[in-house]
Amino acid sequence: MDSKVLDVFADRTLELGPRISENEPYRNFRLGRDSDGIAWLLFDRAGASANTLSSDVVAEFEEVLAALENQQPAGIVIRSAKPSGFIAGADVNEFRGVYDPRTVETAIARAHAVNDRLEALRIPTVAVIHGFCLGGGLEIALACRSRIAIDNARFGFPEILLGLHPGLGGTARFTELVNPMQAMTLMLTGRTIDASRAKSLGLVDAVTQERHVRNAVKDAVSGGLKRARPGPLNKVLNFSRVRGFLASRMRKEAEKTAPREHYPAPYALIDLWEKHGGDKAAMLKAEQISFAELIVTPTAQNLIRVFFLREQMKKLAGTGNTIRHVHVIGAGAMGGDIAAWCAGKGLHVTLADMKPEPIAGAIKRASDLFGKIIHKRTEVRDAMDRLVPDLGGEGVRNADLIIEAVPEKLELKQKVYAGLEPKMKEGAILATNTSSIPLQDLRATLRQPERLLGLHFFNPVSRLQLVEVVSHDATDGKFLKQALAFVGAIDRLPLPVKSSPGFLVNRALTPYMLEAMVMLDEKIDKLTIDAAAEKFGMPMGPIELADQVGLDICLAVGDMLRSKFGDSLPPTPAWLRDKVANGELGRKTGKGFYVWKDGKADKGAGATAAAAPSAEMIDRLVLPMSNVCVACLREGDNADVVDGAMIFGTGYAPFRGGPLNYARSRGADNVTATLRALAAKFGDRFTPDAGWETFE
Repeated sequence: MDSKVLDVFADRTLELGPRISENEPYRNFRLGRDSDGIAWLLFDRAGASANTLSSDVVAEFEEVLAALENQQPAGIVIRSAKPSGFIAGADVNEFRGVYDPRTVETAIARAHAVNDRLEALRIPTVAVIHGFCLGGGLEIALACRSRIAIDNARFGFPEILLGLHPGLGGTARFTELVNPMQAMTLMLTGRTIDASRAKSLGLVDAVTQERHVRNAVKDAVSGGLKRARPGPLNKVLNFSRVRGFLASRMRKEAEKTAPREHYPAPYALIDLWEKHGGDKAAMLKAEQISFAELIVTPTAQNLIRVFFLREQMKKLAGTGNTIRHVHVIGAGAMGGDIAAWCAGKGLHVTLADMKPEPIAGAIKRASDLFGKIIHKRTEVRDAMDRLVPDLGGEGVRNADLIIEAVPEKLELKQKVYAGLEPKMKEGAILATNTSSIPLQDLRATLRQPERLLGLHFFNPVSRLQLVEVVSHDATDGKFLKQALAFVGAIDRLPLPVKSSPGFLVNRALTPYMLEAMVMLDEKIDKLTIDAAAEKFGMPMGPIELADQVGLDICLAVGDMLRSKFGDSLPPTPAWLRDKVANGELGRKTGKGFYVWKDGKADKGAGATAAAAPSAEMIDRLVLPMSNVCVACLREGDNADVVDGAMIFGTGYAPFRGGPLNYARSRGADNVTATLRALAAKFGDRFTPDAGWETFE
């Protein structure tokens, strides 16, 4: 067999050192010694597909370190026996429902002592890292003397996404080893980096492949491997006056995306470094106190809840994706972006439209997207190769899944279906991205209605993780299962819903957006309206969101829902119909409520709201969402799934934990009393749903 082929197969198998006895005394670790006297400590957490750090795992790790201190091997290799990666961080289960910072501080101090013990060993220690090395896993690697990365490794501190910062010594060790500006940026954003970037930063000493691991370990233990060391610039940047200046800049940057009142963790991290950077012992101690105080905050507990909501929704996808070729019809804002996302996730995609210009625009947007989310140029090239312009629409013949994303007109969609159904291969799925047309109406002209379902993506596709998977009475269960697995395969969260007006997310979101239109009708400044939502914690205001979604879509969904729910929704202003009739549809036409340039709303340099938003404005916008979600709960939906859908489908303020969780934390009595007061002042659309009577 060709030696190159052998090399490829070799790199699929982890180099785990010497054969280890079956009578290993540890539950989560395996320990062996090779012919050079080097101990190989393999982390293999029992009953788990990935390694995470829990209190019992850390306690056992301390036992192992004590044994190694007595044995005095020539060196110690620490690596994972799990194919998924090194260590994926802490066991987040232990973060839930924690409300006493002193208890947390005690537990964190014990874990710190174990990592300090690892760092203090007089034996050469080498972390060999493949796959994901995140959070606490990276902190253990930082306590080792040397770090060797396999070329598929990825590194990061995602704690900020849970409302926390590193808590196992990472804040001190990372800013000591690596340029603190770059280290702080990684911790403040939660981004991951690949092995080559980690090498260039000085985070790892070498990048290699599995077949070279043993030699790299020998070099590291013998001193033959040149270790990455802090550069002279690190000392300068850790100097107190410089830290003060840089910390001030970091806070200003953090305020743009994470206001202090909602997200305390970035500011706690910046404070830590500003006060203690350069003094490792003081920073290690202060980190424990800061972490303990953060973990009990409502923000952290809600973001931890969101983490588990995501995991819960991932499971809805199931396994066994069979979709390999996706054909997308309609290269507009949604269709083009759906096609790009699928190609970026490894699927072969053909993109069809009536005209070449939309396809060209979609290809350009795809190139821009891949440049941001794909790390290697060769992989960007491969993704672009998988996205095939298809003006003739021939891709439909071989596609496993056809996604229709043409304008929201029933007659147009039915005409498209009539032309493509005879060309579809046996077993192919036909999916619509509609947000306003019931599937019962769409299936009327189909000969095989059982393969029609909805795949409702949200805008922007690359940022909003939810996809509503919509079925109707005649949808075949096997196609529904395949569609759910497909959504999981493209790294999105599926929400199975029945075909009903607005499905789930638009039903809850539409009152929010229409209320903003009513407020405009009352001559409230659009910047003030958007500022009210942003003050609550929404990623963007409802006026900007309407432009992003498309005013024609907003109008169609609003009309459809009012036909079902009547006066429980705000009336649609006549001028909104005029804007749509005049082609002012928002981002996709370059003008709506705002003028759009390069994909962004032009609000004017430094523009601020004419008046500060009031608490009443915020309640008018956000409480109707909670009201609809309570109605969904009353009708049988699951509370966690409803909250997850709103967070992942609309960007609903994650630190609030979802509209139902927000209502729960505010108090049902307070919410219903506020809704009644709003109903008395503004109309019956604010009348509390009957579901509040049993809401817990």
